[in-house]
Amino acid sequence: MGAPPPSRPFLGERAARDVQEFVRLAAEQGVVSGGHHHHNRVLPLTEPLARLLRREPGTPVTVRSRRADALPVVIRTWQDEARILDCVQGVLPGVPQCLVALDGHAVHSHVEGVPLSRVCADGKPVDTLFVKALADLLARMTQVRREALPPLPPQWPRNDKDSQGFLQTLARRADLQIRRPNRPTFGGLFAALGVPEDALVRLAEQVPAMARRPYSLLHADLHRDNLIVPEGGEPALVCVDWELATYGDPLHDLAVHLVRMRYPGHQWAEVIDTWAEAMERVRPAAVHGLAKDLRHYVAFERAQSVYPDVMRAVRALEDAPGQEGLDEATARVRRALRAAAEPLGLRNVPDTAEVERVLFRWRASRTALRGGPGRAAEAIAWTWDRRLPERPDFPAPAVEQALVAEGLAPAGRVFKGTAHLNSVVRVPGVDHPVVVRRKIAGFCRREPSFLSEHAVLCAIERSGARVAAPRVLALGHSHGGEQYAIHTYVGPENTDDPPGHPVHGLLPHEADGLVDQLCALTEVDYSGLDPVAGEESFFDWLCDQLVLLVGGLPKESQHLARHLGLPDAPRLRQILRRYTVRRRRPALLHGDLNPWNLVRRDDALALTVIDWEMALVGDPLYDLVRHMHLTPTRPEIRERMFRRWARGLPAAYTAGWEQDWRVYRWVETVRSAYVDLDRLVTGAGLDAPNVSRAVDSYAMTLAAATGSLGLKARSTANPDLARVLA
Repeated sequence: MGAPPPSRPFLGERAARDVQEFVRLAAEQGVVSGGHHHHNRVLPLTEPLARLLRREPGTPVTVRSRRADALPVVIRTWQDEARILDCVQGVLPGVPQCLVALDGHAVHSHVEGVPLSRVCADGKPVDTLFVKALADLLARMTQVRREALPPLPPQWPRNDKDSQGFLQTLARRADLQIRRPNRPTFGGLFAALGVPEDALVRLAEQVPAMARRPYSLLHADLHRDNLIVPEGGEPALVCVDWELATYGDPLHDLAVHLVRMRYPGHQWAEVIDTWAEAMERVRPAAVHGLAKDLRHYVAFERAQSVYPDVMRAVRALEDAPGQEGLDEATARVRRALRAAAEPLGLRNVPDTAEVERVLFRWRASRTALRGGPGRAAEAIAWTWDRRLPERPDFPAPAVEQALVAEGLAPAGRVFKGTAHLNSVVRVPGVDHPVVVRRKIAGFCRREPSFLSEHAVLCAIERSGARVAAPRVLALGHSHGGEQYAIHTYVGPENTDDPPGHPVHGLLPHEADGLVDQLCALTEVDYSGLDPVAGEESFFDWLCDQLVLLVGGLPKESQHLARHLGLPDAPRLRQILRRYTVRRRRPALLHGDLNPWNLVRRDDALALTVIDWEMALVGDPLYDLVRHMHLTPTRPEIRERMFRRWARGLPAAYTAGWEQDWRVYRWVETVRSAYVDLDRLVTGAGLDAPNVSRAVDSYAMTLAAATGSLGLKARSTANPDLARVLA
């Protein structure tokens, strides 16, 4: 169904000049209306253009011009809006007609009326008469034949009833047309906000099976500003702005409409029911699976919207220097992240303080860049922490330039862990990349830190020990008192390549290199870090810290732990007192040797050890055993490491290790049972790979912990455990 395409005039040289002159006149009239992608100007036809278009001079028309500064933030199926308008003529009453198009400009017939947004603003209920008119419009679109539409892209599903394939196609095209083109400018920002680069690809892979529905023409952008209430009220509504039209599952159009119209929550059911009634009359098969499948399209709409919503918010921020602009952008970005969190699998949405810090650095870096070197200090507003003196090889100007570069770091050089955001940058005059390291606002580490990371790194550097660790170059505070540290970067020389980590366990030469470095840590003078180290039993202290950790867990975590068979803090203290280990000479320990804190390198040391925030002074055996607990370790690698470690250190550091290592392993299993359960309950840190791997195997951890505590093991079918794992 559909009228034949109207003929548009052939544009010779003179006619093209007439159109260009008319477009120029339209630009002088000022913007009457416009969205994110087009400027729309209404003015009467001039004599020359009226003759060309065979219309009366003075007839109002709309000049529609694509904005040169528009961000690529939409999914486009076709590039020529005029072809779509041709196809819907005679099917949808009142839709504008494209009269002539030239060089990104088009002259459309004008629809007299006002946008629906002026009749009822976003968030307000829409009158039932309008809801019925909207449902009728969406149903009428099914009457446009596929043969009348422009050719579809080659990636389109071949079966025009494949609902799952259509949604997968949408997700992949969102990645291709929105995320990737904007990655050079905004990729680092999304990484800092915790949005993975493969989020849309993973979403496409996880689309479930859905009911089959026949494809049809979709508007795909039906919100209040794209709906005109005509003068006279007939028809009730007219659809405009067809540039994002597509061909696919009609349920997608309903989902886009529900989200972008910003209906109040209580009106969603009315809109869905009215749509279903209208569709039943013209294409009943379009309603199949509505109750089950609509949520998948709504989830996708919210997921892909995070990209345009965040980018538009920060682009507006560049021209809003004050705190008010920062507050507004922060609120918009956080709303977008929260809406997209579930469909994109964002387990930890940054809190308001963290979002504000990220956006401040984004704006400050661009302000400094536009203003030149003299504006950098003013824009970044940083101060030096005098606990770390200025280094000759990284003076204050280098610090300033690193902080400016931080907000501009691209996606591949921004790494977000459980507790830190790390941005790898280049500084002019410095022959190696550096990493700007910041604590994530709102992160709560259940396992406390005891030593200052910068002091530990300085002690290692002073010692000259063969320990491959970053050098700390600067320490200070910036916006809102937020602390930063600047370290040497220890990843690949080509900073476009991600660092390599032994996530599946150490290779033999890596095991040797790590053991040698643990032995070398005994050469580091720790007296300035922990003057009282060695005066008490390290094992007793470690057990006391575990009891304190359990006693400090949130009530919900403690309650669930008891239900799963784990003892409370007083009972745990009683059990731990049954065990002892031999006292050994203390040394500096890393304290958290999980695979992501080990970076592969091409020399005899094999690995660089990063993230020293949980360093402590204690029994060297503990560091080795905790590493084996946190990292997949094959029996032959474990034996190799123990043998090399025992041979490489004096007996004062190793005596009795054969009996004691199993006690430390048991303590770490018990610790994980509590810590991982708390992460599952609170969601803290679940987006970090080391954390997600630990909680994925929680049922086994729980069984091992309760068994080693001598308590009755609970079945992994326990409903409380099933609820947490879900």
